[in-house]
Amino acid sequence: MMVQPTVIFRCFASGSSGNCYYLGTEQSGVLIDAGISVRTIQKHLREMNLDFHCIRGVLVTHDHADHIRAVGTLGERVHVPIYATAEIHEGIDRNYGVREKLRTARRYFTKGEPFHIGEMTINTFGVSHDSTDCVGYVIDLYGQRFMIATDCGEPNEQMEAYIRTANHLVIEANHDELMLLNGPYPTYLKERILSPRGHQSNVVCAELLERNYHEGLRNIWLCHLSQENNDPMVAYNTVADALREIGVEPGRDIFLRALDRLCAGPIYHLTDEVLPPDRNFRRQEQDIVSNYDEEENE
Repeated sequence: MMVQPTVIFRCFASGSSGNCYYLGTEQSGVLIDAGISVRTIQKHLREMNLDFHCIRGVLVTHDHADHIRAVGTLGERVHVPIYATAEIHEGIDRNYGVREKLRTARRYFTKGEPFHIGEMTINTFGVSHDSTDCVGYVIDLYGQRFMIATDCGEPNEQMEAYIRTANHLVIEANHDELMLLNGPYPTYLKERILSPRGHQSNVVCAELLERNYHEGLRNIWLCHLSQENNDPMVAYNTVADALREIGVEPGRDIFLRALDRLCAGPIYHLTDEVLPPDRNFRRQEQDIVSNYDEEENE
């Protein structure tokens, strides 16, 4: 009997400076967003013994520059298909950050209608954000269901329904509301972030997961953390505390990790089992706690 390939996930970058994720196998896969340089994407792929010929497409969530910076070059010079709704493609055309305009690489899908790329079955749903259009993805591959919802102004019923079916989830935890309100951003920008078409806070993310947790959910990654208005351990602890309220212990019942904004993360192998505790992240947590203690003692 043929052994199915292992599904792998890796974050190349997650935040307002750029977003890009890989999902697939050790032989081929897709990118979700391409908001970092082509050279950086190629570097991270080579670290995985992959190259652009292994990439079957880029799935675009929306047309903001930190998600599409490299799609023109990937599409027209590297010949990687770029998948998006008609509205998102229109937004990409208008975006001055995309210097190479898409022509032959455009691929269209209709939000809510499933489509296929190789062995992947891909479902999409609408996400509330102040872009031309914004979608989340639910990808079924070799018995694993992976879901990503980033730049979420507020949750919606379809998003919540998909969370209740996902095995592996990338979900936005953009800001801590107090840090945002007390921070340096101008009022109009704070209002935009807090609006129903802005970004999802740690607390809203935590309540969303508390409401929709199910035993089939194995791994959660928190994405698109703000550099100015959030902290990885603040986001992690907000979500972890909410999960503990319903008897779910991170590190035992579920894997939980806040993704790095700028650095590529490890390669995660997605199976029916909960990933082992992320020791590097726990060491980072200890370092942060130690630094806080030192500051308080000064």
